[in-house]
Amino acid sequence: MKFSIERAVLLKAVAHAQSVVERRNTIPILANVLIEALGDEVHFRATDLDIEIVDKAPAKVDRAGATTVSAVTLNEIVRKLPDGALVTLTEESATGRLTIEAGRSNFSLATLPKEDFPVMASSDYAANFSAKAPVLRRLFDKSKFAISTEETRYYLNGVYMHVADGENGKVLRCVATDGHRLARIDAELPMGAENMAGVIVPRKTVGELRKLLDDDDMKIAVSVSETKIRFATPDITLTSKVIDGTFPDYTRVIPQGNTRRLEVDASEFARAVDRVATVSSERSRAVKLSLDEDRLILSVNSPDSGAAEEELAVAYSDERLEIGFNAKYLLEIASQVDRENAVFMFNSSGDPTLMREGNDMSAIYVVMPMRV
Repeated sequence: MKFSIERAVLLKAVAHAQSVVERRNTIPILANVLIEALGDEVHFRATDLDIEIVDKAPAKVDRAGATTVSAVTLNEIVRKLPDGALVTLTEESATGRLTIEAGRSNFSLATLPKEDFPVMASSDYAANFSAKAPVLRRLFDKSKFAISTEETRYYLNGVYMHVADGENGKVLRCVATDGHRLARIDAELPMGAENMAGVIVPRKTVGELRKLLDDDDMKIAVSVSETKIRFATPDITLTSKVIDGTFPDYTRVIPQGNTRRLEVDASEFARAVDRVATVSSERSRAVKLSLDEDRLILSVNSPDSGAAEEELAVAYSDERLEIGFNAKYLLEIASQVDRENAVFMFNSSGDPTLMREGNDMSAIYVVMPMRV
């Protein structure tokens, strides 16, 4: 195998591959990227047995072939090569080494046989549809902060993507929760997604997917089966197993009867929470919200480190209310708001609070209060 490729193109492909590879694995081949050169392009394939990514890159192929080499080492080498370099990769089957040449630099890496590389079994996808990159980016970016990191509740370790009933008909919905906060984000249902099975997309896959969604004009082909989900652009295909579990009935925790309405400038609110939380104790991170006619007082009282208080002008016309929250949860939710104002709907100091962006119902968040 022998081919020449631009450094920038190679770096992009190899960086994708090495981020999927597990750093600590007991199977040596899983640390490698499978490089396949054919025609006028090269495929870079990496897997951790749960996720597989295949990156196609244009190259001048002198001799077709395939081999596997350490993804992390190759990425480090390419990253340190000078910008604009033309990189030539040559595999000598006699020596079992891959030679990397660029300008005056020359590297030789050990390889493992391509036959040992595990390729993810293909799946019959029941639903196939395409969605614009900004739509998928919004669905996953706004929900992923609420993914649970608790391994015992593995069915919460991802984003639940499914078809649901929205205000004006069927929608494509992403939900994530860890029991303390919940995010529910809706988008228009793409054609072909009507019969999609609800799937839980794992946290790592959500992180890898994010790298495919930066180009606003890109359309992503999405394929879903009961066990796998695949996201494909013309150059990159990301295939992932989905979490084998049942996502809980999240509709039960979304409060319906909250009537006390607070409207506040979202960025001003986030900054104020951040400031007063500076003195909150590491353990509880509690912030108290005291609401009265058109004013909100944020306060923290920590016996160990001190106290803080800040007043904000808000729109609130209900009876007085004092309610406490974890500052981290409030900040994460407030930072999701793209519009100017955040609307909080309260019931009492012990009930879950609902938050949305202005009057937009396509993104709603729920946060549980804490005693302060």
